[in-house]
Amino acid sequence: MTGVGAGSLGGGSADGGFPEIVVHRPAPGGGRRVTVGAVRLGLAHSDSDVIEFLRRAGLDDADQLVHGDSPAIQWRGGPAHEYGAV
Repeated sequence: MTGVGAGSLGGGSADGGFPEIVVHRPAPGGGRRVTVGAVRLGLAHSDSDVIEFLRRAGLDDADQLVHGDSPAIQWRGGPAHEYGAV
């Protein structure tokens, strides 16, 4: 796993909420790229990876965002919480 340091994301979304958090479509070899705004956080193979990436990026409530199926996270190109190869 790789990630960015706490507080390195800066700002929020245009509406003052969370920055855009995207879990992209599953990769051919498995895992999903995770971005916040224009910042690439890493390749997640589980919800635990997503939580850790967001925590390292300074989002203290990352566990609630992921497990609470928050609308703040956009799951693109596949079902939420699935990381297998396509």
